Amino acid sequence: MIGLHDLPAVDAVLNATAAVLLVTAFVLIKQGRREAHKRVMLAAFAVSSVFLVCYLIYHSQVGSVHYPHTGLIRTVYLTILTTHTILAASVPVLAIVTLRRGLKGAFVRHKAIARWTFPIWLYVSVTGVVVYLMLYQF
Repeated sequence: MIGLHDLPAVDAVLNATAAVLLVTAFVLIKQGRREAHKRVMLAAFAVSSVFLVCYLIYHSQVGSVHYPHTGLIRTVYLTILTTHTILAASVPVLAIVTLRRGLKGAFVRHKAIARWTFPIWLYVSVTGVVVYLMLYQF
């Protein structure tokens, strides 16, 4: 059974999975494989949604977790965390709008916003793993 203190590791796995799915979906659409792209993007959205639920559960119980190290590494951590947090706030809205446009077949509008959604969502997913590693593993 997964306990409360296992959730940061679960979140890191979910973020890594989302990143892999996003890159896979990008490759699929570049290959013209629209249906496969759609399925993988829906999986990425589902994984990111589960992440968000786990994240909210953990932090509603534990609160914020402070970085224990000092010096340059703290500055690096806080810089990554700040950019991650600011951009993470936009991902749910961007992802929902992008998915809606794609599912409705509004592909020109879908592609226009996906150019922004993809790199932001990927950055947030990857830096989520980095934040976890820096906070809980080092």
